[in-house]
Amino acid sequence: MELRSVNHRYLDCSFKLPDILRSLEPRLREKVTATLARGKLDCMVRLQSNPAQSGKLDIDHARLETLLTAARIVQDRLATAEPLNPLQVLQFPGIYGAQEESEEQLQQETAALFNKALDAMQRHRQREGDKLATLVRDRLAQVEAEVGATRAAMPALMQHQRDRITARIADLGVEIDQGRLEQELVYLAQKADVDEELDRLEAHISEVRRALDKGGPCGRRLDFLMQELNREANTLSSKSQSAATTQNAVELKVLIEQMREQIQNIE
Repeated sequence: MELRSVNHRYLDCSFKLPDILRSLEPRLREKVTATLARGKLDCMVRLQSNPAQSGKLDIDHARLETLLTAARIVQDRLATAEPLNPLQVLQFPGIYGAQEESEEQLQQETAALFNKALDAMQRHRQREGDKLATLVRDRLAQVEAEVGATRAAMPALMQHQRDRITARIADLGVEIDQGRLEQELVYLAQKADVDEELDRLEAHISEVRRALDKGGPCGRRLDFLMQELNREANTLSSKSQSAATTQNAVELKVLIEQMREQIQNIE
């Protein structure tokens, strides 16, 4: 029995079974549905005769005696009759039967082997999932550091923008309405303000951690959260007023994409 599982948006099962085991497929599919939440699973079962039992034959002695009696009668009547060949006797219908397992027993053994293989695959998937969760948490900590660095730099950047505009007006040597200037400065500050984006990024980071800590199937939720993180990083980049914040936004998008690639393999 061979099981193969790869990432997939939904749960998709494919079975290749010998004809004698075809009726077992619904039972196996039900077991998969109860065990896996998503992924493409291929199951292949190959049936081979047991060499230890291939030489065991059951002779029907009563039928054999009937055949031999009939053969002696024929030999007595025919002077030219040749001695009976043992291989010819074995070829006569019903003289022997090979010992074979019943279909019910074969299905029971197949189901038990399938459960064992599925459990082994699940343990392997769990180990792989633990490693992927560690990688995602590592990238998430880096995302959180970039968000913190951006938040810490914002007051100085806003003040720098204000000082630059004020200095530019002073260089022009023109008189302006101070009230109007303050209004324009406030408007520019609002356009460049990214506090809401940073708050949402931190909220999404917390939600990713919560989903990982909760355990169980969480791949779809994590994939959705990656989209939300990427959306906020794009907005942060569009509002950037300095090379430093632009670089922070680019680094955020790189880290988010790295997480998204790993999350495609998480159930």
